[in-house]
Amino acid sequence: MSTHKKLAAGMAGFASMLWLGLTAAVAANQRRLVFNPTVEREVLHPRSSGHRTRPVVLRAKDGTRLSGWLMTPPMPGSRPAVIYFGGRSEEVSWVVRDAGKLFPGMAVLAVNYRGYGDSQGDPAEAHMVDDACMLFDWMAAHHHVDPRRIAVVGRSLGSGVAVQVAKERPVHSVVLITPYDSILALAKRKFRVMPIEYMLRHRFESIKYAPTLKAPTFVLRAASDDIVPHSHTDQLVSKLARLIADETVPDSDHLNIPYLEDTQARIARFLTSQFASAPAAIPSPAVSEIVVPAVKAPAAAAVAALPVPPALPLAEQ
Repeated sequence: MSTHKKLAAGMAGFASMLWLGLTAAVAANQRRLVFNPTVEREVLHPRSSGHRTRPVVLRAKDGTRLSGWLMTPPMPGSRPAVIYFGGRSEEVSWVVRDAGKLFPGMAVLAVNYRGYGDSQGDPAEAHMVDDACMLFDWMAAHHHVDPRRIAVVGRSLGSGVAVQVAKERPVHSVVLITPYDSILALAKRKFRVMPIEYMLRHRFESIKYAPTLKAPTFVLRAASDDIVPHSHTDQLVSKLARLIADETVPDSDHLNIPYLEDTQARIARFLTSQFASAPAAIPSPAVSEIVVPAVKAPAAAAVAALPVPPALPLAEQ
């Protein structure tokens, strides 16, 4: 064999080994590529100005402890409710701080994913979806909540969770902030030369479930989004069965969009309008365990454990 051929063969072999090495690295570290658990609270002492606020700890089906906050309006009677699902790197205590503007007059549940905040365990798509359905069932059984009017709000990674909850439960309304067609599609865009479809376990394929959603859906996009390109949101929007509005928030990007007053006002208007309309059918959750914290004073809320009924863009958010 000539020197030229030997060199070409050597380079081809090196390239193959490099490709195999990179492929193996992506396969082995995909959880870190999809999830980026944030443990530190964004707001140290979260409290809603428009709600009674109390910390809650819920137990998933496998016993994993999930920590977050329940906010209920000060007025008596059952109220419409919202369950919030955060992004890839998001700890959800900020939702408590802003709940008065985001969700006026509504009960709100914001719970950190497994491995995020004070929640135990490791994040995974299957766990996230199972846990999210449990949260819906828990809220539907709560005495402060009208079970006919429960909305889900999902941001970025959480939009994939919200879509799957809306597929599995009688959700009243859906809000999707910077949503995508699927994590698989985003991963293929990022790792073009790798057989990502054979490696990725956490796919969050919202586009597959979008045609089955019965709840009215509101999509919010960032004006500038280098994490979820608009083309990937376009694909999802084209399949949504009951799209009410698809809006772009001016001067927003993938990171700041949920914190902007404009975004929060749009979400509050949409949910208030939807909840004022005819309610959906009453769900019938099968709840076997429930944990409700008893609170003597808001500043010193005691966290209780609740028994409950028998888991993106591959960049920072």
